[in-house]
Amino acid sequence: MKKLSVLREAQAFVEKFEGALGKGKGKKLYAYKMMMAKKWVKFKRDFDNFKTQCIPWEMKIKEVESHFGSSVASYFIFLRWMYGVNLVLFGLIFGLVIIPEILMGMPYGSMPRKTVPRAEQATAMDFSVLWDFEGYIKYSALFYGYYNNQRTIGWLKYRLPMAYFMVGISVFGYSLMVVIRSMARNANESTADGDDDNFIFSWKMFTSWDYLIGNPETADNKFASITTSFKESIVDEQESNKDENIHLRRFLRVLANVLIICCLCGSGYLIYFVVKRSQTFSKMQNVGWYERNEVEIVMSLLGMFCPPLFETIAALENYHPRIGLKWQLGRIFALFLGNLYTFLLALMDDVNEKLAEEDVVKNITHWTLISHHNSSVGNGSTATPPPLDPADVPRGPCWETTVGIEIVRLTVSDILVTYITILVGDFIRACFVRFMNYCWCWDLEAGFPSYAEFDISGNVLGLIFNQGMIWMGSFYAPGLVGINVLRLLTSMYFQCWAVMSSNVPHARVFKASKSNNFYMGLLLLILFLSLLPVAYTIMSLPPSFDCGPFSGKKRMYEVIQETIELDFPLFVAKIFSYVANPGLIIPAILLMVTAKSGRSRFSCTKNMKTWYVFCLGCWGFLVLLGFFPNNIPGICFSDV
Repeated sequence: MKKLSVLREAQAFVEKFEGALGKGKGKKLYAYKMMMAKKWVKFKRDFDNFKTQCIPWEMKIKEVESHFGSSVASYFIFLRWMYGVNLVLFGLIFGLVIIPEILMGMPYGSMPRKTVPRAEQATAMDFSVLWDFEGYIKYSALFYGYYNNQRTIGWLKYRLPMAYFMVGISVFGYSLMVVIRSMARNANESTADGDDDNFIFSWKMFTSWDYLIGNPETADNKFASITTSFKESIVDEQESNKDENIHLRRFLRVLANVLIICCLCGSGYLIYFVVKRSQTFSKMQNVGWYERNEVEIVMSLLGMFCPPLFETIAALENYHPRIGLKWQLGRIFALFLGNLYTFLLALMDDVNEKLAEEDVVKNITHWTLISHHNSSVGNGSTATPPPLDPADVPRGPCWETTVGIEIVRLTVSDILVTYITILVGDFIRACFVRFMNYCWCWDLEAGFPSYAEFDISGNVLGLIFNQGMIWMGSFYAPGLVGINVLRLLTSMYFQCWAVMSSNVPHARVFKASKSNNFYMGLLLLILFLSLLPVAYTIMSLPPSFDCGPFSGKKRMYEVIQETIELDFPLFVAKIFSYVANPGLIIPAILLMVTAKSGRSRFSCTKNMKTWYVFCLGCWGFLVLLGFFPNNIPGICFSDV
């Protein structure tokens, strides 16, 4: 058998290199084949380089990674991913909601919801009014109240209210699908990687250099990248061999958590107090700029100063940098989440007041129209009375637009505070340290204030909670996603420039986790938490009577019932009623979970992760239904 195997290898070798051994045509054919094979390899390498060049900001992120490590680069990769998701959401909203309303809907000034009231027209174009998203901006396609409640618009008979509702739901559905797919892909990549913890310094020393590099700048970046990777591995090795006093360490960690909990409670109380006070200011006349924007200012300042305070307190714990980053992310997540839900709870009080006010305004509007008609008829004229000017019709408070304006203000103020913080806290600080170090009393670079380090945790959580505000506010302000696309686009260039010009690498450079699922897990959680307020308003609160695509209905979801009853055959309505029955949904989900669990002993762990995340999503949907049992038609939860 050994002789036969050696014979086959020899025959294969002779067949492969037969042209090189012979003469004449065989040798020329072999030379041609070898030339084409080399050209094909070169073409594939050039095409791979071309694909890398086509990836947005790939070389910029690689440059940041070579100088600051994979942990800082992971933030910019996450930022690029968020930009792609928001670009799809913007195309969805812009193409299916905003453009049809602008092209086929009623023009500006044709009805009260699309007209600035007479009392506000004198100041509707003032910069201070537009900066607060009032005036003409409030009565534009940027906000919910502009859209008409006609079932169909234009010659296409486009069902705008149904499209508005379905696009609002699709924003959450698409985002959930993309986040889960990314988590599954990251989990597969992390489990597919082998164990590379053996002889890591030898591997880095002898196999790190890329001998195809021919550009001096690329060579410098590669040199910096190898140096940074050595620093990361040294930190990991030191942390694994560290000896410490366990009792002192536990006491300091408990103390740090107590201090941070006190900070979280204080920030929540402060935001609730400020929001309640802003409701008092909204009923007053001639309030100043600070009183109008107090909520946004306080929330932005808390988001700016609390993360550095948490980082200072976290120095007591002395965790590994990677573990410390996750703790810092969790604490800032709790801070932003508490602030956000405190803001929403206080805002819901304002919404309830506006709903009570709507009943009064509705009666006033009704009597105004009747009085106008009677005064026209009372003149003895038999002609049809002229319609009342839309600018003179009394308006309801339109609580949906009010919520949208508050979220847009909060988003814009967060953008401004972020950019000003980078400009003042990083760039001007770096310029001061760089040029004043020669004539100062002490070494500014080594001591105070020194160069700033890139705040990974604060930037990541700021990005995640900004996205939560976009998901929550896109239903009330369809143009908010466009603002966020511009914000992410400018942030990529502005922050990359700031990092490379003003920041220095962390004193303890550490390797990022192989899987980016920690960021994605936080994003998935904030997606569910952003869905809850929107679902509550859709299922429980009545829409405004004179603005928005759902005006005239008792609940927003009634647009689905209306479409099914008027546009579909009768048997389709029966099918929907059967599918929506919890007696069918819950057993089906339990059956799928049980079947998949029974197969788990024969399946790999990496294939199970996607399924369990899907089951978690289904469970969240059922919990969501459980919050609103009395508002879903055709569903009797008492029978379940």
